[in-house]
Amino acid sequence: MLHSHDIKVRFYEIDPYNHLNHSAYVQYFEVARIELLESIGYGMPELAELGFHIVVTGIHTRFLSPAHSGDTVTVETEVGEIKRVTAQWRQRIRRGDDVLATQVVDAAFTKTNGRPTRTPDGFVQAVSIYLGEDLAGA
Repeated sequence: MLHSHDIKVRFYEIDPYNHLNHSAYVQYFEVARIELLESIGYGMPELAELGFHIVVTGIHTRFLSPAHSGDTVTVETEVGEIKRVTAQWRQRIRRGDDVLATQVVDAAFTKTNGRPTRTPDGFVQAVSIYLGEDLAGA
């Protein structure tokens, strides 16, 4: 199953070519991952309260087609895999049927002191509804 989150492109995110700036795509992907986490009860405040952080260890983004000011785009997110300490998130940004960008994010679970640790109790079960192959090739 995919988690979907809509975002309207704002004029100040546009680059000199009248395209959504590449850095904004990365922010959109981040916003959508946080929205997914909040939807399963593991938002950033909840994770911190439990003594955990999720830190990004790698990002691979492909830009396929530009978004423009005023467009509403949909960011789709799924969990590619969850291991004891790491997770992979696969995402894409669509405008209608057109895929504008894809991203694969590798992340690790840490304690709030930065030391790697296993996922919080219950996290894997909660996020399992978003495990999938829908974005294979993202």
